[in-house]
Amino acid sequence: MVEAVLIDLFSLPANLQNNIQGLLHNTLEAIEKCSSSHAPLVYVMCCQRQESERKGEQEFLLPALGGFQSLKRRLEVVCAQTTAAALYTIKQRLDEKDLSIIKVILPTLRKDLMKVYIDHLFTAVYQFEFEDLQVVPDSESLQISEHQHEGQMLPSQDMALIQSEIQMYLESLPSLKGELTILRSSLIPDDIFLHGFTTRTGGISYIPTLSSCNLFSSSKRRDPQVVVKENLRRLANAAGFNPEAFHRVKVDHANAVCILGKTEPDDYDGIVTNQKGVTLAAPGADCIPVLFADPVRRACGAAHSGWKGTLLGVSMATVNAMVSEYGCNMKDILVVLGPSVGPCCYKLPHESAKEFHRIDPNCVRLFDSASPYIDIRRATRILLERGGILPENIQDDSITDQNQNITFCTACHPDKFYSHFRDGTNFGTQIGFISIK
Repeated sequence: MVEAVLIDLFSLPANLQNNIQGLLHNTLEAIEKCSSSHAPLVYVMCCQRQESERKGEQEFLLPALGGFQSLKRRLEVVCAQTTAAALYTIKQRLDEKDLSIIKVILPTLRKDLMKVYIDHLFTAVYQFEFEDLQVVPDSESLQISEHQHEGQMLPSQDMALIQSEIQMYLESLPSLKGELTILRSSLIPDDIFLHGFTTRTGGISYIPTLSSCNLFSSSKRRDPQVVVKENLRRLANAAGFNPEAFHRVKVDHANAVCILGKTEPDDYDGIVTNQKGVTLAAPGADCIPVLFADPVRRACGAAHSGWKGTLLGVSMATVNAMVSEYGCNMKDILVVLGPSVGPCCYKLPHESAKEFHRIDPNCVRLFDSASPYIDIRRATRILLERGGILPENIQDDSITDQNQNITFCTACHPDKFYSHFRDGTNFGTQIGFISIK
């Protein structure tokens, strides 16, 4: 069942105002008749080319909007200077109400164009159906090639213009939830390495569980890739790295490691390099983002260590890759564990808890309960020390100077961090990142 209707009048020429009124009236009438049991929200999208035209454009639509009592409170006119701005505003309205099934009524020649905007600004969470708005348009006013027909690929020039328009609009949006904040470790020498762990502030993601510096996009979540890319651009600008030379692990909750420059595995939770100016990153939203730095051999790495990856030894696998590939000495490697879910909050079923108990009984609290509390950080430290990393070269929540602690519990700090454990399936993601200067 359609939950919202979008009527696209964005590029209709001003000399068709009378026709637009009739078209809009007939369209709304059809919506009202078909929606007697469940009236959808209706958004009318139109162009605001200059500030002085805003009032006039809405005024000429008013006669067509009158008389639809069942839709009156569910109808909104959205005027903006670009299609990207108008569509993103409507997306915010949909997300506020958790709506996903949308009918788009638009001129035939706008359909392929609109699909490109939708592909960029929405994810697979949303379902769209399209219906023609019968109008004889001026193809030039529709800003689409006269040789373009429905079902054909848009010219690459048009695609590039749309991408540029979306990017410029997102770059213009204000940061949400405060300034962008980066946590840095005192263990990693900043004259050699650029590194940090992100928090959730300073981005443009507006959905509560993703707000505001979400750094991962998924087909199951409402943040599209373009928003995550803009958040990353802002992070890169603040941190001082090149977002075009950025490599994030492809999470598999296992222990495969990618050697940057060699054949890339399909999935991996660790990544290492000795190339300067290349930024490696590992996500975390309860799982541990782990950073590795060898200031002697000038190599670095990043790993994503959840409970499965911890048991499979992903951190030591990353260390071993640095040793074998770059000749690193185990005693020179520094390891920092980033914000992650703490033993104060994290539970696992008893069968899984047994595996951590075998590593060390101190990794489990209330072991005899059905869902014991698990300390994946302690388990990670123990496995690293057993592998040859010096205890003083590991920074985690056991640090004595709490002013230098950056291994916060993600679940305990909703104002600072995302947490899958706390927020459910539509959770945001922060990252740990590192590069060689």
